[in-house]
Amino acid sequence: MTRKIPTHVDVAIVGSGPSGATYARVLTELRPDLELATFEVGPVVSDPPGSHVKNIVDADERSAAQHASEGPSAGDISDGRLRRPGTFLLPEGFQQDGEDGIPSAAMSSNVGGMAAHWTCACPRPGDSERIDFIDELDDLLTEAERLLCVSRHAFDGAPFADEVRRRLGGEFDPIRSPGREVQPMPLAVQVDGEGRVTWSGSDVVFGDETRANPRHQLVPEALVRRLIIEDGRATGIEVVDLTDRSVHVVTAGEVVVAADSLRTPQLLWASGVRPHALGRYLNDQPQVIHAVRLRDVADAAVADVDPRGRSVIVGQSGVSWVPFTDEEPFHGQVMQLDASPVPLAPGDVPQPGTIVGLGWFCAKDLQADDRVEFDDTATDGYGLPAMRLHYRLTDTDRASLAAARQAVQRAARALGEPLDPEPRTLPGGASLHYQGTVRMGAADDGTSVCDQYSRVWGVDGLRVAGNGVIPTSTACNPTLTSVALAVAGARHIAETVSTTAIQEALA
Repeated sequence: MTRKIPTHVDVAIVGSGPSGATYARVLTELRPDLELATFEVGPVVSDPPGSHVKNIVDADERSAAQHASEGPSAGDISDGRLRRPGTFLLPEGFQQDGEDGIPSAAMSSNVGGMAAHWTCACPRPGDSERIDFIDELDDLLTEAERLLCVSRHAFDGAPFADEVRRRLGGEFDPIRSPGREVQPMPLAVQVDGEGRVTWSGSDVVFGDETRANPRHQLVPEALVRRLIIEDGRATGIEVVDLTDRSVHVVTAGEVVVAADSLRTPQLLWASGVRPHALGRYLNDQPQVIHAVRLRDVADAAVADVDPRGRSVIVGQSGVSWVPFTDEEPFHGQVMQLDASPVPLAPGDVPQPGTIVGLGWFCAKDLQADDRVEFDDTATDGYGLPAMRLHYRLTDTDRASLAAARQAVQRAARALGEPLDPEPRTLPGGASLHYQGTVRMGAADDGTSVCDQYSRVWGVDGLRVAGNGVIPTSTACNPTLTSVALAVAGARHIAETVSTTAIQEALA
């Protein structure tokens, strides 16, 4: 990490979330000769930079890190919209007249991006969630699992986890194909021999390799406000140092924009890169939640079953997964909430593992008119074009939500007794799984922004990264897939770009 802003790099990476960190890590491993720099608009909020705030043991320090991630409007919005700690909402423009909108559309500004605050769920896409024009997708997903340190067995010893999966499997598995049965949720988490838990953030993706790379710089509090495009090629970026408001031009042979699904298209728009599909096919996953108490489980002493005895920071354990299938187009994330048993009624102290949270995510009916637009006459808190979201739920979406509610109720009946009479549908944006706004495509036909290596159509030397690149309608958590796509892009740079070619391109 440095405060010095370079004047030239071979690859400039805008954004330090998992996808941006993937470019830095893969290029460090494959091309240690390249000069790399990662620019992040937000501050460092954790140590090492980019680590998950759940790894911060002190509650006050963790809260301060979350607050520092909440961007230019931190604490300014108190209109009752659902907002997760560590994120900030669009102050306006999140809903247009006569539309459903995305009222809880949120972002994070900090080294590590949203990966400093995420749930670390890393399921593989299945059936129609998969990108059919990428032949090596499984290899890329495997590499993404390596970079994120994904484990399927981190919490195998969690209380009643096997019983939860047995009951869910009895309800859902009979019609499922091999590999899509109920199973432990793959999580980006490491548990050491003494039971200490470390949740993966971008720091894990960067790894010691990138941190030790003398040719890589991580520059926090650096606002990239414009891409420099000359004769159909990206030749650099314009950066505002937010510590002193000085403006710098950084020339680059390749530019990777990995801001997020809202700010990546925003930066392209602000730079005059405006392909037809930019900002379109905006995909937020409608979400239904419910909670139950397990029935018919044997009493056990807390000391016998509580994994907190092994760790000071376990937030939940026994995370199970009900995978998406085309026959049941939902993704179920099932968490046993046993971090600190809280009385739900006077005298009620539940056993660890017996309160189970159910979250069902739906695949969106993708529409080109679901989009983020940008206002050239108004600006946001960073001085970039203000966002306006257009978003509608179709009849297909409403039917999918109704079916998801039924599926959640089936799961609840299989497990135990619901804590509330009915499941709850969360407001749009609560998933934080926005996708599609710089989507990948097999051909430059106006329905995509980039190719399978994330190269923006019609602009040499420019790539995009992050969840916005995912072109399919998914219900599963998207981070693993977006990191896999970033691996493909980084490998392509490593294989095709030479420092001589970069110098010639910029000459």
